[in-house]
Amino acid sequence: MDIQKERQAFIEYLQIEKNASSNTIQFYEYDLNAFLEFLNKEGITSLFDVDYAVIRIFLTELYDRQLSRRSVSRKLSSLRMFYRFLEREGKIEFNPFLNISLPKMNKPIPEFLYEEELEKLFHVSDLNTSLGKRNQAILELLYATGMRVSECVKLSIENIDFSLGTLLVQGKGRKERYVPFGSFAQEALSDYISNGRNKLLAKSNHATQHVFLNAKGTPLTDRGVRKVLDQMVQKAALTIHLHPHKLRHTFATHMLNEGADLRSVQELLGHEHLSSTQIYTHVTKDHLRKIYNNSHPRA
Repeated sequence: MDIQKERQAFIEYLQIEKNASSNTIQFYEYDLNAFLEFLNKEGITSLFDVDYAVIRIFLTELYDRQLSRRSVSRKLSSLRMFYRFLEREGKIEFNPFLNISLPKMNKPIPEFLYEEELEKLFHVSDLNTSLGKRNQAILELLYATGMRVSECVKLSIENIDFSLGTLLVQGKGRKERYVPFGSFAQEALSDYISNGRNKLLAKSNHATQHVFLNAKGTPLTDRGVRKVLDQMVQKAALTIHLHPHKLRHTFATHMLNEGADLRSVQELLGHEHLSSTQIYTHVTKDHLRKIYNNSHPRA
């Protein structure tokens, strides 16, 4: 069996059949290449020769490099998927990664913003300028919908339904979902599109349906959104590190704290598995404990 040929076939399988995103494929390639380099160093020239003992040596090397349990777990998942593909294609009879348990990971409680911090951010943009209107719309929309920054920058004018107050979001793996947004986000988005976006677009010679544009009139990037948020934090004089995903965490945490059910939040966030959403229940449990301690006569 030609190792490089099977590697390429697996990547094509991810692209065509699994419809995986470019970022996901990049991670699989990175993990698979690291494993193939290990096999080459160990003098193992056939994928048939990979057994439990070989995998344990590989894991030992990973831990010796002081990789986090999350990184090790991801590599194991990638390789398990690769061998599952080989098994499906009839290239091997047994997946040696099946009996390798994934390392247990500590799930850190996601950081989120308190309402007082958000209020300060909502009042820093200069709404008399096109960029100020844009920045306000970005902040309102990220908090109102919990969308990923990659989904935000890909948002098109045609994907906004102001009459229903919903967005058609292009998520991971090209999966689409409808997400509602509230009156504050609608007002900010409408003001930006009506009174700010055209002025930015006029600075470019290229027409685009992307909602959010940079100062040159071209589509804003993930990095551009992060820069916008950094500037807003500085203007608000907050001592926090604000990245787009923290607004996603904040959206989920606030929704659950106010009584939203887990399944609904899962659908709004576009999580494939409920376990991805359950991490936010740690925060809400703390919230409920504080309410209990402050309210119950015999707490």
